Amino acid sequence: MSNLNRKAAWSSIASLFMALAASSASAQIVATPVPGDPVSIDSGAVSGKVLPSNVKAYFGIPFAAPPLGELRWRAPQKVEAWKGVYHADRLAPECIQVLRRHNLNHYFGEEATSENCLYLNVWASADAKPGAKLPVVVWIYGGGFTLGSSGMAMYDGENVARKGTIFVSFNYRVGILGNLAHPELTAESPHHASGNYGLMDQVAALQWVKRNIAQFGGDPDNVTITGQSAGAMSVSALEASPLAKGLFNRGFAMSLSMFDARFKFPALPAAEKIGLEVQSALGASSLAEMRLIQADKIQKDCQLGCAGTIAVTPDIDGYVLPDTVSNIFAAGKQNDVATVAGFTSDESSNDLRTAGTLEAYVAAAKKLYGDQADRFLALYPAKTDAEAKAMGLLAAREGLVEIGTRNWAEAQARNGKAPFYMYMFSRVHPFAPGVEFFDSPQKIGAYHTSDVPYWFGTQDAFNKFRTTRNWTEFDRALSDRMMDTLVAFARSGNPATAATPWPQWKPDAQTYVEFGDQSGVREENRARLEFHTPANVTPSTPRVSRD
Repeated sequence: MSNLNRKAAWSSIASLFMALAASSASAQIVATPVPGDPVSIDSGAVSGKVLPSNVKAYFGIPFAAPPLGELRWRAPQKVEAWKGVYHADRLAPECIQVLRRHNLNHYFGEEATSENCLYLNVWASADAKPGAKLPVVVWIYGGGFTLGSSGMAMYDGENVARKGTIFVSFNYRVGILGNLAHPELTAESPHHASGNYGLMDQVAALQWVKRNIAQFGGDPDNVTITGQSAGAMSVSALEASPLAKGLFNRGFAMSLSMFDARFKFPALPAAEKIGLEVQSALGASSLAEMRLIQADKIQKDCQLGCAGTIAVTPDIDGYVLPDTVSNIFAAGKQNDVATVAGFTSDESSNDLRTAGTLEAYVAAAKKLYGDQADRFLALYPAKTDAEAKAMGLLAAREGLVEIGTRNWAEAQARNGKAPFYMYMFSRVHPFAPGVEFFDSPQKIGAYHTSDVPYWFGTQDAFNKFRTTRNWTEFDRALSDRMMDTLVAFARSGNPATAATPWPQWKPDAQTYVEFGDQSGVREENRARLEFHTPANVTPSTPRVSRD
């Protein structure tokens, strides 16, 4: 009956059963108690377990009160302290969301879902102990601000922790439950703002780290936030948010940011109008009535039923984000921290990339760039179908995700003092012969998200149900090198290692490191990248990837 202490942190027996279901995979590992446990944190005592690698793991620790009932669509609230020992030995449910396709190339199985989801996980190096002051890496998942989970197998922090760090991951609210703005919500807010509950969850998790991570051996004054896709956009947003000031020391962003012209958060008035559309779609007469609707009904009747017509994202609310991220950096009001940001070589796509012939390539250039098409074709010349395909891929990458990353680098160089480093990941996964996915392995190349298992050493998660990749010693070695740069950055703010020289990006030395079949320092093509400005570009339809 020792797990009865969980009742102090879980609001219902249903949520407890969900947590048990979510932990079925990890429960098969014999739980070895952590010597020296329990750990005393500000909400009570916590015990974890020792993994076979000797890494200490603490799963499912509450960092905020369950956002249920009247706490739905409110800023995260303080956890109610518990008595006894909280057994943090199983992953908590992911925040309720639209579920992923089962035939994605990175499907890892369903997780239990719940509106009661504000929990975090800690992996601590074997030598971690209070006072050790190990660097802390905090992970923010992606998923288009619509889905995602800290419990996904690809995001496991064990291997990064093994290299002498503390790794933390957490859940934050997504979709309508994480981002809804509404006039009534604005009226009841002491800050006259609404929306951005997921971003506030991220801030609350970082506040928890600041208060408690020293008890696990981490240094609260040496915290690196890292994220991918919408998580990388969150890194840029947190660098801009005054609420996150002093909560982290470095940022590490894998693909995308709020400097990408394709992605714009709406201003509060526009976001409130979207909230009224949601209310109408739910058939509710008021905010109070909306808070009574079951979370799964919101998903069914609106998040799914309105797919493609109602997009509920974070917003420029005047509180979490006083202005756009770009404007905050332009004013020099950002959290001035060392940053690594990068992208994968094949994650960008528009009519240029999909053009299969020279004729289609030229037509795409004219469609996208109009009277600037001739200048574009001089910068990206092609005379054959093969050259057109290669140039289309290059132009899509440089004109979409790469220019967004460069915009971030330039904003930091103009109005900040901390260094900025850039990378590109180009290694194509060694897919098993004959394996089939919704996203074809024959066409996706070094796709969006493909770098994550290399940063975290989690390649084996992709063969959980069947062999989808035949990982090689080269892939293992590349992953180890990449993890070493991540850990080096977390320790010192410089990602360079003996195996991987990594110069700082500067306006007069615009370089990045490529991780791929051939790795090394590369020079950006300034003429081509300077061409890709809002005046020249007709962006593709904005869409945050849900990978």
